[in-house]
Amino acid sequence: MMKKKSISASKASLIFFLCQMISALDVPLDSKLLEELSQPPTITQQSPKDYIVDPRENIVIQCEAKGKPPPSFSWTRNGTHFDIDKDAQVTMKPNSGTLVVNIMNGVKAEAYEGVYQCTARNERGAAISNNIVIRPSRSPLWTKEKLEPNHVREGDSLVLNCRPPVGLPPPIIFWMDNAFQRLPQSERVSQGLNGDLYFSNVQPEDTREDYICYARFNHTQTIQQKQPISVKVFSMDSLNDTIAANLSDTDIYGAKPVTERPPVLLTPTGSTSNKVELRGNVLLLECIAAGLPTPVIRWIKEGGELPANRTFFENFKKTLKIIDVSEADSGNYKCIARNILGSTHHVISVTVKASPYWITAPRNLVLSPGEDGTLICRANGNPKPSISWLTNGVPIAIAPEDPSRKVDGDTIIFSAVQERSSAVYQCNASNEYGYLLANAFVNVLAEPPRILTPANKLYQVIADSPALIDCAYFGSPKPEIEWFKGVKGSILRGNEYVFHDNGTLEIPVAQKDSTGTYTCVARNKLGKTQNEVQLEVKDPTMIIKQPEYKVIQRSAQASFECVIKHDPTLLPTVIWLKDNNELPDDERFLVGKDNLTIMNVTDKDDGTYTCIVNTTLDSVSASAVLTVVAAPPTPAIIYARPNPPLDLELTGQLERSIELSWVPGEENNSPITNFVIEYEDGLHEPGVWHYQTEVPGSQTTVQLKLSPYVNYSFRVIAVNEIGRSQPSEPSEQYLTKSANPDENPSNVQGIGSEPDNLVITWESLKGFQSNGPGLQYKVSWRQKDVDDEWTSVVVANVSKYIVSGTPTFVPYEIKVQALNDLGYAPEPSEVIGHSGEDLPMVAPGNVQVHVINSTLAKVHWDPVPLKSVRGHLQGYKVYYWKVQSLSRRSKRHVEKKILTFRGNKTFGMLPGLEPYSSYKLNVRVVNGKGEGPASPDKMFKTPEGVPSSPSFLKITNPTLDSLTLEWGSPTHPNGVLTSYILKFQPINNTHELGPLVEIRIPANESSLILKNLNYSTRYKFYFNAQTSVGSGSQITEEAVTIMDEAGILRPAVGAGKVQPLYPRIRNVTTAAAETYANISWEYEGPDHANFYVEYGVAGSKEDWKKEIVNGSRSFFVLKGLTPGTAYKVRVGAEGLSGFRSSEDLFETGPAMASRQVDIATQGWFIGLMCAVALLILILLIVCFIRRNKGGKYPVKEKEDAHADPEIQPMKEDDGTFGEYSDAEDHKPLKKGSRTPSDRTVKKEDSDDSLVDYGEGVNGQFNEDGSFIGQYSGKKEKEPAEGNESSEAPSPVNAMNSFV
Repeated sequence: MMKKKSISASKASLIFFLCQMISALDVPLDSKLLEELSQPPTITQQSPKDYIVDPRENIVIQCEAKGKPPPSFSWTRNGTHFDIDKDAQVTMKPNSGTLVVNIMNGVKAEAYEGVYQCTARNERGAAISNNIVIRPSRSPLWTKEKLEPNHVREGDSLVLNCRPPVGLPPPIIFWMDNAFQRLPQSERVSQGLNGDLYFSNVQPEDTREDYICYARFNHTQTIQQKQPISVKVFSMDSLNDTIAANLSDTDIYGAKPVTERPPVLLTPTGSTSNKVELRGNVLLLECIAAGLPTPVIRWIKEGGELPANRTFFENFKKTLKIIDVSEADSGNYKCIARNILGSTHHVISVTVKASPYWITAPRNLVLSPGEDGTLICRANGNPKPSISWLTNGVPIAIAPEDPSRKVDGDTIIFSAVQERSSAVYQCNASNEYGYLLANAFVNVLAEPPRILTPANKLYQVIADSPALIDCAYFGSPKPEIEWFKGVKGSILRGNEYVFHDNGTLEIPVAQKDSTGTYTCVARNKLGKTQNEVQLEVKDPTMIIKQPEYKVIQRSAQASFECVIKHDPTLLPTVIWLKDNNELPDDERFLVGKDNLTIMNVTDKDDGTYTCIVNTTLDSVSASAVLTVVAAPPTPAIIYARPNPPLDLELTGQLERSIELSWVPGEENNSPITNFVIEYEDGLHEPGVWHYQTEVPGSQTTVQLKLSPYVNYSFRVIAVNEIGRSQPSEPSEQYLTKSANPDENPSNVQGIGSEPDNLVITWESLKGFQSNGPGLQYKVSWRQKDVDDEWTSVVVANVSKYIVSGTPTFVPYEIKVQALNDLGYAPEPSEVIGHSGEDLPMVAPGNVQVHVINSTLAKVHWDPVPLKSVRGHLQGYKVYYWKVQSLSRRSKRHVEKKILTFRGNKTFGMLPGLEPYSSYKLNVRVVNGKGEGPASPDKMFKTPEGVPSSPSFLKITNPTLDSLTLEWGSPTHPNGVLTSYILKFQPINNTHELGPLVEIRIPANESSLILKNLNYSTRYKFYFNAQTSVGSGSQITEEAVTIMDEAGILRPAVGAGKVQPLYPRIRNVTTAAAETYANISWEYEGPDHANFYVEYGVAGSKEDWKKEIVNGSRSFFVLKGLTPGTAYKVRVGAEGLSGFRSSEDLFETGPAMASRQVDIATQGWFIGLMCAVALLILILLIVCFIRRNKGGKYPVKEKEDAHADPEIQPMKEDDGTFGEYSDAEDHKPLKKGSRTPSDRTVKKEDSDDSLVDYGEGVNGQFNEDGSFIGQYSGKKEKEPAEGNESSEAPSPVNAMNSFV
């Protein structure tokens, strides 16, 4: 029994004709045979069913068909015969059924709207086309309407209606501004499927007057514009200002602040809706919600999952897109809109219907008389389509009867057909959503066998390889095929042969004895024919001596052998390669019959050498490696670069080549290894020399290849091991003729700059590469993997072309071809580019955070599907920010940090976190366009850490045996404080440290009095805070306990009063104004001490500034200070080395506002000042009279108590009063040594305090520091308020001091 199988694809090229047998015979595609055989018509090309035409161009309705004899064509229009001869505007193309309607003569395309059908007919039957519905495209103008401005309150929702004109086909809608820039869209603002612009909530930045809706009609390439829409958003602040301006002071007014609102769906309305979509189409579902904050949309399918790989989210997840839908996609789809205040949802019931689609389309039948056959037409759809049959375009029920056929639903059964049974049958499958129409002919032929393979065809194969011998045939009925070997041989049978359905004989393993004549016999009931072919089996080609590995010294000779054996009837060719490339064009390489010899070997000759032997039937190869090593050392001689070549001459001038010869210069003891030839193009780049080629040093002539349209000059440079010579003198010039370009632009790329464009760039050809004048570029493109034609455009003087209206990020095939005035360059190679990227559609999912320690966390996420990236994946960005510290509930400004992880990475580390804090993060995918949507915020917390140092440590109120410590809590607790640790130790005069004492203090304390200390001793303190994790960094401070209260040694009981052994200055007090400060102190020690004041900016490392105090007074005014600056101050005594007070800190007041300066120009102020001056003058006169009368007052008594003659009631030098104090009362003006932060001096219990005579610090001193109001009546004591005015003294204050 003969073995049959299908022929493999690798052997298909050896078979010229395939006769596929099912239940009948197909006519083979042999042109001579087709000319002889009759065949019913077959429609080969027709216009689409729904054909929208451009009303500005001629209408072309295609109908092409083939058949034998050639068919004739006729048309129907709207179901009736269309007489083309009676319409002068309609013509039919010759030998074709294609109609051309000429509308250039003022005829409107609308006049030819209708349903057209083409019939192709010959004597064997009639084929019909689909019903072609012709409709002109329409792009109507927008109806004029009066658009009122939209006034919206901040936070409310808004819908801007587009309502474009109804066009054919429907237009593409987009929103732009007056500058033709697309309006930015986001989760808050987006365009719906109907073209309307939806605002989930409006913000003040939405205010503008140029919201413009555009409708683009692609078919006619026109764009219609709606009138601009104005939107005015009123913020709460502006509403409050407006209301306040229209109400009286007694009215209660104030617009409500922007209130957050739960989501409400803007579209679709209601809780449910229905949607019907056809199988294979794209399903688009939309949900847009209003709310504040902006709601987030999520989609689910009830009772199932969204189909993987076919589901996409668009328009910030407001649109669900499912491609290539099927009946399985029917169901309920729920969109859920959610924000922090709640959620809402809408259910869309989707039903997928289907227009008819083929299960089995009818196929052409070729039968012989008396044979049987069937035509099967099976289709499916929803609802299920009905099947109807036509024959030759006529319903089969009313067509002429044929006893050989029987219709059984979707099948026509033919039995015992005759030649008159030939016809074309049409199957129509239709339902309410569309129809399918298929033509299939039944061609009844009675043909004796024919063998189409040429007679005595010679087949040659190599032994032990397969042999395929063809026998293409045709006949009706289908012939039977038999094979014989030899003229009188027996029929071939058995497993050593394979017999294919198309008549081919296969010998799987051909041997030498397979050589011979093979006869193919084809027979049917109408006859028999045969054909002889020849098979020759050749011996394989072999390399019997292969090249071997060699190590050769420089300048020596290398030789490789390659001895072959081959079939004597085959002519072999031997090719040598170096490193898989051609051998260098060098005379040193000598190729013999069986070997390759390399003379004078150099380092460049290192590499792999391959011998390849080819015949017409097979190929073999062998390789070996050559390694070049250094030659033995030679005595040192002086080497130099060669002299330049001489006497350049051009000969043998042709259009594309020329011969250059020269005379070498002196070698200078180093052989010339090669010559470098350079050229200058005087036409395009005069003065610039380019590399042309190089030749061995033994060669003094070279044949140079030339390019057209170049004015050549040449020069030669000699090279040896020392270096290059100077260039030779240039040769004479030679101008070549123009020609087509030889090459195309390089570096062709296609990268989109916008989601809907493709930017094609290339490197332009240089001038000499143009090969002639008029250089241009033909730019061609088409979408990859789509059966589209190339689109081309010709441009000049540019290296970029932008294709608009492309789909987002799809691959394109691109090619750029050069041309000039003489013609085109060779066909360019194609490159793959991509149209513009758009923002990614999907956020990374399954975001997880693993906290490693108090300052480091690791974040994981799932990668997004690559289809949703809509661009080149660049990586992922992690946004993270601190929500709050768990140890302090006060919120602060949120500063988001960003980390970028390149590539398709799915994890990353977050360093630099703050301990004991709450964080949030989200992840976004990034492509070349930007960032995609953020994943839902993920919250995580960091554990406790060690705290920072306490914010400050102050030591005040020193006594004989105690010090008061005050401190501030750490700026960064980094956890829950458990305690404070205080360590201290005494320091002696040599700065040696004493024993260390440690005290643990509860965390809720902020001060401590240390008792039982040594008097007049310096202590060093170390202070830090603790959490459960450990101790933080410490802060240090030093302080000194005082001697006894009088500053002297304690006398024995009954002893008299003694003088202090050690002078001291204590109780330094400062009272600061804007640009000056009054410093006072108490001194105990020898009389007539000369004091000085040192001061500087607090925290500065600059040297102290020193001011000398005149006389022995105990106060001084520092002038020329900077407003709003912290200063340090101390007081010392001249002549007492190292004797000075402890430091004090104070801060000057802020600079006065500019509006205070403007008061001096007001008339009322000038009058008031005159009245004040007059009142002061009267008071001074009264005081003078009382003084002359000898009256006393408290200040006078104090003056009398101080008999120091140097102290005068009024000093001449600085205009200040002298010091008045009770010699028996050593109480300070102010407890402690620091001035309060609000720059007020706290009143003490002493009745002699200067503060009691003024208005506080800001009222104590005038510009030169003198005390104003010292003689005023004593005021009731009031506690110092932290929020008192910090303004500088004014005349009003001065006046108040006298009231």
